[in-house]
Amino acid sequence: MSTSLRYTLLSLRDMAASFGPFALLTVLLLALAYWWLDPNPPKHVTLATGPDQSAYAEFGKHYAEALKRYGITVDLLPSQGSSENLELIRSGKADIGFVQGGSADIGYDDEESIASLGSLFVEPLWFFYREEAAQRLNNGATTVDSLTQLDGWRVNVGTAGSGVPRLFSTLLDVNRVDAQKLTLSQMEQTPATVAFLGGEVDAVVFASAPESLMVQMLLQSPGIQLMDFAQSEAYSRRFGYLTPVVMPQGVVDLSKNIPERDMRLVASTTSLLASARTHPAIVQLFAQAAMNLHGGAGWFNRAREYPSLEHSEVPLSPEAVRAIRNGPPFLQRYLPFWLANLVERMWLAMGLIIALALPLSRIVPPLYEFRIRSRVFRWYGQLRMIEQEIKELAPGSSADQLLSDLDALEHNVEQVVVPLSYTDELYALRNNIGLVRKKLQRRS
Repeated sequence: MSTSLRYTLLSLRDMAASFGPFALLTVLLLALAYWWLDPNPPKHVTLATGPDQSAYAEFGKHYAEALKRYGITVDLLPSQGSSENLELIRSGKADIGFVQGGSADIGYDDEESIASLGSLFVEPLWFFYREEAAQRLNNGATTVDSLTQLDGWRVNVGTAGSGVPRLFSTLLDVNRVDAQKLTLSQMEQTPATVAFLGGEVDAVVFASAPESLMVQMLLQSPGIQLMDFAQSEAYSRRFGYLTPVVMPQGVVDLSKNIPERDMRLVASTTSLLASARTHPAIVQLFAQAAMNLHGGAGWFNRAREYPSLEHSEVPLSPEAVRAIRNGPPFLQRYLPFWLANLVERMWLAMGLIIALALPLSRIVPPLYEFRIRSRVFRWYGQLRMIEQEIKELAPGSSADQLLSDLDALEHNVEQVVVPLSYTDELYALRNNIGLVRKKLQRRS
């Protein structure tokens, strides 16, 4: 190894030894911040959807596909509907779920443990009835436009987990309809539809988006009518979670003009609710996916009307608010998701750590200088002791021991290696040893 390379490596080693503690401290602080902030989302997330063939189930598949490209697997958890979804989120069995406004018992306790990702779409209350049943039970009338006309009817209101029984019961109460005068059943959606088409049930009640296959089928089934809620505006004034909507004439099938006229309905907004334990990056991705899945025009809304930050029964997630208002974060438009997410969630911590490390880094040059010069200066202590002993040496005394000590000191100093920029101090020490040697020679 050449002498110049040896001195260069020595200088680098000393520099690393001086800078090492601060580099280690910075790495430890970054590791602590990474552990504390947990910037990377989990690879699996559970989404509570709804019954098979429901709009919730269909939307769940779309969300799973949307997050798949980010390397995140969405496990779809079927349920009976909104009420059960809320319980699944509360219990920790689901991270996120579809919950319809007004159909679940959301209390003050949920404001701390659950956050909303925004309203996704409106879910009208679909009251389908058989024309034959209306004629039989309502003295020959073929239409029903008020819940007060349901005395003696057999109505399926859906399973308790769907939240529809709770909502429908509220509407019966406000209309002063005695539920005891109706035969209410709570079959699941598919068997209820089969029973309805077979004449075993006079009416069925759904709360679903128009994308539901059951809704699409019943809207076009002969002999099946949809109730027109003439008092839809009044319902919305009485209940804040309900909104009046109109299904335009012909929107189902323009060629067959289905429906034949504008149909007034009452609807609640469905939101994505997430547990407070759900990772912020997951919330952000779901909100971004919602922009793509629900941002188009539909039967009851115009383009970009949803997702919406209105009609929320629990506090909105800050991550969802930013995603809905501003779209994808700046870095995600140019970097892979995992890297953009890491920088986005760690930048504040990294900034604070760098702000702390910069002042501390000013100690490194003096520390490096002290480390190098100490190799030279520590020998001055022995040299001073020898010089003091020379002063105390009695005239005519032997100086052999002191000369031996000086030789040993000089030999040790010759083994000291310092960077070239500090050799002047090393040679100054050797010169001083020579001066003390001359002084000793004059005394002896």
